[in-house]
Amino acid sequence: MTIISWIDLAWCLIPIVLVCGIYIAWQGKPSEIIIAVLRMAVQLVAVGYVLISIFENPSPWISAGIVTLMLLVAAWIAIRPVRHHKGYLPAAIIALGCSVGLHLAISLMLVLKADSWFQPQLLIPLAGMYFANTMNAISLAAERYHSELHNEVDAEKARLTAFHASMIPQINSLLAVGLVALPGMMTGQILSGVSPLIAVRYQIMIMAMVLGTAGIGAAMMLWLLARNDHTKIKT
Repeated sequence: MTIISWIDLAWCLIPIVLVCGIYIAWQGKPSEIIIAVLRMAVQLVAVGYVLISIFENPSPWISAGIVTLMLLVAAWIAIRPVRHHKGYLPAAIIALGCSVGLHLAISLMLVLKADSWFQPQLLIPLAGMYFANTMNAISLAAERYHSELHNEVDAEKARLTAFHASMIPQINSLLAVGLVALPGMMTGQILSGVSPLIAVRYQIMIMAMVLGTAGIGAAMMLWLLARNDHTKIKT
């Protein structure tokens, strides 16, 4: 595995400078790019040090706390397009928690046969991938569902339209994998020296679990929203 030094990493400034140059040439402000890059670097370095500490001292309480924090942040981000409406945040928390929890259990206990569920080297990276994809699916589903209802579309048709919209990125990624792009986890394993055929097995697990978390999460979110709307109508 090739070790990247901090000096070698400085070459990554080239694309950043090029993008900032485009901003300047087109009379834009490169400050948002610079701030975003600085935040990214600081956040990743900080996370790196935190993960080293967690990996060296695994604890079920710390692992559960980190996953809970990830759940709350993901739910808050997921409802960003519809945050001004009541009832969306609890629905997002429930949908994310149930969907990601189920698929983490399948991944850790059945597929990977982990020694313990709180093994941070497995739990945290998998939870991050599952939360991120489910968060996006829920966000798309909630936004489209609300838009369809606003346009006076029937609730059942609005739910189906929203579900289809939320699944477009997942289906596209399944169709493109291996032909258009090699996913991040598989690429990382290959770069670290793992056999491509072993990396493929891990990636198949990830793709299947991501599809499941996104589909079930979006469906649960839409079911909860429709249930809340139906309750409001009755009262």
